[in-house]
Amino acid sequence: MRKSAAVMRETDLYDPVKHLLQAQGYEVKAEIGAADVVACRDNEPPVIVELKTGFSLALFHQAVERQRVSDFVYVAVPRRAGRTFSQALKKNIALCRRLGVGLMTIRPKDLFVEVHVDPGPYKPRKSTVKKIRLLKEFTKREGDPNKGGSTRTALVTAYRQDALKCLNFLYERGPTKASEVASATDVSSARRIMADDYYGWFERVRRGIYKVTSAGTKAMKEYEPELAMIRA
Repeated sequence: MRKSAAVMRETDLYDPVKHLLQAQGYEVKAEIGAADVVACRDNEPPVIVELKTGFSLALFHQAVERQRVSDFVYVAVPRRAGRTFSQALKKNIALCRRLGVGLMTIRPKDLFVEVHVDPGPYKPRKSTVKKIRLLKEFTKREGDPNKGGSTRTALVTAYRQDALKCLNFLYERGPTKASEVASATDVSSARRIMADDYYGWFERVRRGIYKVTSAGTKAMKEYEPELAMIRA
């Protein structure tokens, strides 16, 4: 009976990996020095595989250390079912590419070995769109309202700052035409922000005219520090 990924040991991964490498003409031996698996073929550089029951920082530390011996280093882990592992696999494939490390998974039900990425030099592809988006947000955001490293708090983005400007104006003036809000706050996208109502702060009274909702009134207290900066 095949084992599930949850109960596979590192030693259970060895035979499938060994068979894969032997099929490619390698002579394979286990526990050579600090390496879990070493495979040699003719006069080529050795292939080294580190076996682990799951992804961990220690696994990648080991792989990087093995690169001092060979450029052909792989990590191998059991393949698990579910979305969580799929997401982790995708991220770790990207990490392996950056490290120049190969990645294999072993499917518990039939011990099938899948090679997701081979070792090789990292050739980054820059995203011009993401770079433009990053610099646009940096330039447009006023001040520095967030704390670096925040994960469980609502971040104040440039979009939120524009929405707060509209909210503050409507709170003080009452129902107002979108064009007047845009002119008074210098937020050219005021009409779209209030119409989309992403935060639930705005309500259209009639065509082109908006007012503050109860959620918007609550936000006036929640974002008082940011609003104070806007009023300054």
